[in-house]
Order: sequence, then C-alpha cells, then structure tokens
Amino acid sequence: MRFVIQRVSAARVSVDGETVGSIGNGLLVLCGIARTDTEETADKMVRKLVGLRIFRDGDGKTNLSLADVGGSLLMISQFTLCADCSRGNRPSFFDAGRPEMAEPLYRYILEIAARSVPDVQHGIFGATMEVELTNSGPFTVVLDSDDLK
Repeated sequence: MRFVIQRVSAARVSVDGETVGSIGNGLLVLCGIARTDTEETADKMVRKLVGLRIFRDGDGKTNLSLADVGGSLLMISQFTLCADCSRGNRPSFFDAGRPEMAEPLYRYILEIAARSVPDVQHGIFGATMEVELTNSGPFTVVLDSDDLK
C-alpha cells in the first residue's frame, strides 16, 4: 500500500464536473492498494498517517498531527501508485489490487480513518476524477507499507 500525503490548505475532488469531496486545512492522500494488501496493512498505514507530525506548531516546527490541528482528510483511490516502471516505457499494473479486492479495502480505510479524523472526505473508487489542491509548504511525503515495521 502506498500513500502520497500532501499537507493542504484546501483540496477538492470532482467527478463529471461535480464536487464529491472537499476540505480546508488538512491532508490530501492519494491511496494505492496493492494486490497483497490486507486490513492489517490498512490498520498500520492509517495509524501512521493520522500520527504523522507534519503540521507547524507555534514555533513554526513540524510538530503537530492532523488531530492536533483539527484538520480534515481527503482520501483518493489511485491504483497507478502501484505501477512498476522498471522495464520498458509502459507501466505495468500487475501489482495493483483488482477492483473486487481493492474497493472493499479502500472503504475499510475510510472507515478506520473516520475513527480518528472527524472530517473524512473521499473520491469515488474507479471513477475518473479531477483533483485540485493548494499544497501548504509545499509539504509532500510518501508512506509505503513495505517501509513500516
């Protein structure tokens, strides 16, 4: 599982010109689910996500978590994060979770995130989406389940 996490002052996602999710201060997370991911993987990733201290404190140091600042979360499914670009010029998506497995896991991620974050917005799984954001900092980090202990 891979999360691309962007600290934002505003973000929104639209499908067919209609906004389906929007937030102010918080995190925009692009979520790639691999075929080997499980609910256990999701638990670890969400726990790490909500605990990341990537918001500025009163001294301007990145020392506060999403909960500390009362921020929102906008979660977008993005299977292309599981692309293998190591051979040739066409990415392989063999490692990406198939929709019948990935969609329930994505919904599970939203459910467990909502236990810690009062405002969880999201895109529509499998839809063609347009994502707009104002990256605050800019501050972007990548969280990969293979790197978690």
